[in-house]
Amino acid sequence: MNKDLTLVIMAAGMGSRFGGLKQIEPVGPNGEFIIDYSIYDAIKAGFTKVVFIIKEENYDLFKETIGKRVEKQKIQIEYVFQKTEDVPEEFKHLTDREKPWGTGHAILAAKDKVNENFAIINADDFYGRDGYMVIANYLRGVEKKDKEPFSMVAYQVANTLTENGSVKRGVCEQEKGYLTKIVESSVERVKEIIHVKPLDGSKEFTVEDDALVSMNFLGFTPKIFEILEEKFTPFLKANEDNYQKCEFLIPEVLFETIKEGTAEVKVLPTNAKWYGVTYRADKEGVVKAIEKMIEKGEYPNNLWK
Repeated sequence: MNKDLTLVIMAAGMGSRFGGLKQIEPVGPNGEFIIDYSIYDAIKAGFTKVVFIIKEENYDLFKETIGKRVEKQKIQIEYVFQKTEDVPEEFKHLTDREKPWGTGHAILAAKDKVNENFAIINADDFYGRDGYMVIANYLRGVEKKDKEPFSMVAYQVANTLTENGSVKRGVCEQEKGYLTKIVESSVERVKEIIHVKPLDGSKEFTVEDDALVSMNFLGFTPKIFEILEEKFTPFLKANEDNYQKCEFLIPEVLFETIKEGTAEVKVLPTNAKWYGVTYRADKEGVVKAIEKMIEKGEYPNNLWK
């Protein structure tokens, strides 16, 4: 069994609420970005390659910042570009779209660089080392089954909230350790109670602190590329009249495969605390959290020295 593991980092998006390219906002004491800590944790967990999915126009910026630092480490680095025009020939007339096609399309951009089991993360999310350990252990030990064995790191919702407003979270439902449903929701703590407002307009509900949510930290076998290619064309056909706004999202693809019985998604709980920069005011909290982790010895003061 191939024990090599790849970490695919989705970094093609711009942070509209944050107000810029938040993937390269310094949060560490020596100018480290959140991506630096993600890669550091991935190396500790045994990942052997990193693939950055970026916009082509951001390549030089990434190469001169994060790339320059990480290329010196014991991990292989690859770059791929998510391009709006990367669609089947019959849909080239839709490529005046203003933004990329979504996370499913982003992952598809990495198909020529990934031949082993892999995990995907968002570039601007701090997932905590335990999350990487949990998914690396699973991906290394996973065996071929009748259903394709995919996976998801699940966070306790209380470990993912911000004090600066509501956040979008996928509230998970599972059966015997496997994902059955994700309720995409707006989540906010108000007076010690966590309120969940499903984005589909269904009834609001509350959850306990330990309710599990998806943070887009997913594990795959290379089979996912074939699945994405099969489903992208029907998606484009169904959305030709809405092509500027529609998104080819990986959670929706996953649930299609679950319903079809071709894949299953193992839920991998973690006690790690997630940090992110949804709002500009969140950055201070991330900086302070990293300072505390450095004080505890979880990270060196100078990450790559």
